[in-house]
Amino acid sequence: MDFNLFMNDVVDAARKDIIEAGYEELKSPEQVEEALDRKGTTLVMINSTCGCAGGVARPAAANAIHYDKRPDHLVTVFAGQDREATEKAREYFEGYPPSSPSFAFLKDGKIVTMLERHDIEGFTAMDVIGKLQHVFDEHCEEI
Repeated sequence: MDFNLFMNDVVDAARKDIIEAGYEELKSPEQVEEALDRKGTTLVMINSTCGCAGGVARPAAANAIHYDKRPDHLVTVFAGQDREATEKAREYFEGYPPSSPSFAFLKDGKIVTMLERHDIEGFTAMDVIGKLQHVFDEHCEEI
């Protein structure tokens, strides 16, 4: 099998997982600016093709939002695929090094906190759901 075709399938499945979960995919710097400058709370899932993204981060992203409190906006950028969009998003994550997969939580366009790769890798999806919901409890309104 052609490696590039295989990787395209992996990327397509990773994109589909997060979009089906209800996240808005941001593929350009302009889309990132528009989305991250919105008022309210925003969860940014920085997607990737690694095992901890597929086995932990994307399932956590999909399930954490089924909760009494959740962000106003759910968006995603794909590290290693949509490079310019990811670089633009990372400009908003002041004080945090690039990390994927990861989750950035913003309020009115300003970074509040992040769950970095080291907060995801080696943990279960349930652990990460708990970490995300803790952030939601602190910063989101009840729906």
